[in-house]
Amino acid sequence: MTTLEPTPPRAWAMLAVGVLAQVAGTVFVTAPAFLIPLLHLERGVSLAEAGLLAAATSFGLVLTLIAWGALADRIGERWVIAAGLALTALAALGAVFAQGYVLLGLFFLLGGAASASANAASGRVVVGWFPKHRRGLAMGIRQMSQPLGVTIAAVTVPVIASGAGISAALLVPLIFTAVVAVVCAIVIVDPPRAPRGPDAAAPVNPYRASSFLWRIHAVSALLVLPQFLLSTFGLVWLVAELGWDPLPAGILVGVAQFIGAVGRIGVGVLSDRVGSRVRPLRWVAVSAAVVMLLLAAVDATHFAAAGVVFVIATSVTVADNGLAFTSVAEMAGTAWAGRALGAQNTGQFLTAAIAGPLFGALIGLVGYPLTFVIAAVAPVAAIPLVPSADREHDRL
Repeated sequence: MTTLEPTPPRAWAMLAVGVLAQVAGTVFVTAPAFLIPLLHLERGVSLAEAGLLAAATSFGLVLTLIAWGALADRIGERWVIAAGLALTALAALGAVFAQGYVLLGLFFLLGGAASASANAASGRVVVGWFPKHRRGLAMGIRQMSQPLGVTIAAVTVPVIASGAGISAALLVPLIFTAVVAVVCAIVIVDPPRAPRGPDAAAPVNPYRASSFLWRIHAVSALLVLPQFLLSTFGLVWLVAELGWDPLPAGILVGVAQFIGAVGRIGVGVLSDRVGSRVRPLRWVAVSAAVVMLLLAAVDATHFAAAGVVFVIATSVTVADNGLAFTSVAEMAGTAWAGRALGAQNTGQFLTAAIAGPLFGALIGLVGYPLTFVIAAVAPVAAIPLVPSADREHDRL
């Protein structure tokens, strides 16, 4: 019987702090999306323009993810995460006092660039501390960070914005990122790395070894499209299209994101049980295509259970992230994990940045049902790109 490597007790503490760091960054990145109802319905900003403003944080992420990952590969994760979140808090402070949408968008861009540190390095901390047979579970928990961050933003930002304005709503990410930056600086311990002698050969570039990482990046980017369609325009769909009040609509979005967060843990545990990351990833892609078509049918027929279908669709479309992140880190190995995870996030957030204005324009042109159908094409295209078997670096 094979003896499984024990999980260090410190690993769970690093997981908790890694989740907290990613949640804080996500609250900042997604907060602008929940300003869309105020901007569009009360201030007359078009959906395409509001989507572009909401996408500014994602554009910022794209600019710096790989750089933050490379820095984590070189100096470790602790100060990369702490410094990045501190800079995010400063950008949030600038956004609170910004005058005009252009300056507001600039601070969103800068804050997104700073918050990328948590995306690139927190996953590296988690994978570095956990043995292989626990990584699916650990990364599933870590990947709860994004829907949990969206949940916090969904239940706070639109309500505060409608009652007290944009500046008051942005105090949420400001306070959150500032506090978590201090916690990370105190608590995080960089995971142990394999010792390398002065004569050791340079680590092999995993991007040259095979097409595995490129294919995972492509699959993840495609699966981001339906995910960010729902996270960006789900609230305004419920309010403007279905006639929901903002408060229950925001609560439903938050509930859907929370259920999706728990679902990521389940999918991660499943990958540990079946001994594969790519097989469950393929199952998620198939399911995402199905639920987007169901959502289109719900809108077109005004089916009464629209809220239930929305929750299911949201949960399914966020389920892939932990699988892909774990697979990328295992293939990249210790020396390349930061850069590979940075590249993984770059593809996802570049797609997300495009998704905001793209889907905003599509909704205005063809309506929600057909937009949901178009979004279903992305997971269909991702299915044949999923690698047929897992690949892992010799040492992680």
